[in-house]
Amino acid sequence: MRIKILTICFVFAALSAVGTLTGSTTFYKIDIKKDIGSTTWIYTQKGFEEAAEKQADVILIHMNTYGGEVLYADSIRTKILNADLPVYVFIDNNAASAGALIAIACDKIFMRPGSTIGAATVVSQMGEAMPDKYQSYMRATMRATAEAHGKDTIVHGRDTTYQWKRDPKIAEAMVDQGTVIPNLVDSGKTLTFTAIEAEQYGYCDGIAKDIDEVISEYLKVTDYEIISFRPSVMDNIKGFLMSSIFQGILIMLIIGGIYFELQTPGVGFPSIVAVTAALLYFAPLYIEGLAANWEILVFVIGLILLVVEIFAFPGFGITGILGIIFIVAGLTLSLLNNVNFDFKPVKTGELGKALFTVIGGISLGFALVLFLSNRIGKKGILHNIALNTNLENEQGYIGVPMESKSLVGQQAVAGTDLRPSGKIIVDGMSYDAVSEGGVFIAKDSTVQIVKYELGQVYVSKI
Repeated sequence: MRIKILTICFVFAALSAVGTLTGSTTFYKIDIKKDIGSTTWIYTQKGFEEAAEKQADVILIHMNTYGGEVLYADSIRTKILNADLPVYVFIDNNAASAGALIAIACDKIFMRPGSTIGAATVVSQMGEAMPDKYQSYMRATMRATAEAHGKDTIVHGRDTTYQWKRDPKIAEAMVDQGTVIPNLVDSGKTLTFTAIEAEQYGYCDGIAKDIDEVISEYLKVTDYEIISFRPSVMDNIKGFLMSSIFQGILIMLIIGGIYFELQTPGVGFPSIVAVTAALLYFAPLYIEGLAANWEILVFVIGLILLVVEIFAFPGFGITGILGIIFIVAGLTLSLLNNVNFDFKPVKTGELGKALFTVIGGISLGFALVLFLSNRIGKKGILHNIALNTNLENEQGYIGVPMESKSLVGQQAVAGTDLRPSGKIIVDGMSYDAVSEGGVFIAKDSTVQIVKYELGQVYVSKI
């Protein structure tokens, strides 16, 4: 009796498993159809979370991208490799550069006829190849990603061999022009596969015209549901605010606003610009959990030290140096994924990227300051910001007290030694004075007030 019950349970379990595979498979689709950056990273994070919440069976990335920022591509790659669910990608035309890295991380790659994958050389914003230091890191990352899928066991009679599912050498050739693979790519060329070539060399698991064909023809699923990730407006705003370029612009505005505000005492337009830029810089980072309270406090302390250096200790000393260090540290640490003082979660290259963003923004900020300093008051929209009128004394514009001018010609007594400056007494009133020619005049000497220039009384000894 017990054996019959166990047999029935086993049959029901087997039928349930078959039903899950072929009768009720849920695919969660995430689109990556723009440059790889902060926005696509936010899409990926939220998409994976929602896929788990909705108990999806497979995550399917619908890709069409020419690449983007390597740091964010590496974050997405790591997310895919560590995912609990199988992750497949359908390349709809392009998986270039950073897109190729993400595609290779997926468990299965499907491509549309005529699509391509490869050309993962690291380039600058100007499209020029970066130094070998960066290429070396990308080569290793591509190799490691291909190796993560392991090897197939191939048995030929009594011989057993092991073959990479995705050849790491091919992944490296997508980055390095110096990598040579006989009958595939020569030295001096970066490897890019067409769909047919990718399928031939193990970098494509099937060619299909659309996602439905992938599911029905290659995954052999007849009854399925596709749930698509729908980014919110806030996701797009957050992604824009966290982009490296925009963060650099915000840092530039913070530095420029602080400089111009210090040149014009009082709270004015530069202060509003600096505060707004600081809020836009720190707010999304704080919401994402990157910027902690103490990191923002470090930035604020840096500003305070800089203000103290300017107003309390004229010149440039230890207070100003500490202020700059604290400002740079606060802005940089806010970009890193550290937990308090634990920097183990920070990935290789993130610190360099954060410093590059901050230093670049500060440098552009100073360049903006120099440019605007020369333009203000001359022409264009900055013409009316500066005062262009000549303030003549005849028109009543007087910058210093003029009462002492009436003393010219009178005699006085030196109230102190004049070395050459000191005090004189006229009708019981004390005035600042300077001896003409810089000569020494002893206290209690009788002097003649000879002139008054630029707010200063000049005397000579009688």
